[in-house]
Amino acid sequence: QVQLAESGGGLVQVGGSLRLSCAASGIEFKAYTMDWYRQAPGKQRELVAEIQSGGGTFYVDSVKGRFTISRDNDKNTIFLQMNSLKPEDTAVYYCNARHITSSIQNYWGQGTQVTVSS
Repeated sequence: QVQLAESGGGLVQVGGSLRLSCAASGIEFKAYTMDWYRQAPGKQRELVAEIQSGGGTFYVDSVKGRFTISRDNDKNTIFLQMNSLKPEDTAVYYCNARHITSSIQNYWGQGTQVTVSS
């Protein structure tokens, strides 16, 4: 059974930092591209950051220079270090695992709430 378990969300003041984690089980972790998405109230879910199996990364423009995605293949875990947080970063953050060759093997976590107060 595939499980993606996010943790690390919470309430933080503007300018603060949080570190999200997503622990994966039930998948061949090294064969997956791992993503962080977020969804704010009333908005569509958006891709925030991606880390490929080989370590390549992508960031949406709004978080470049503030967020860093990383992965630990030994622990089947990805991280999202979020610095200089802004109120517009408030959202539920979701972990996604996408197999590098099979679009059917696509899994989501349940999400973790991040709230940035001004």
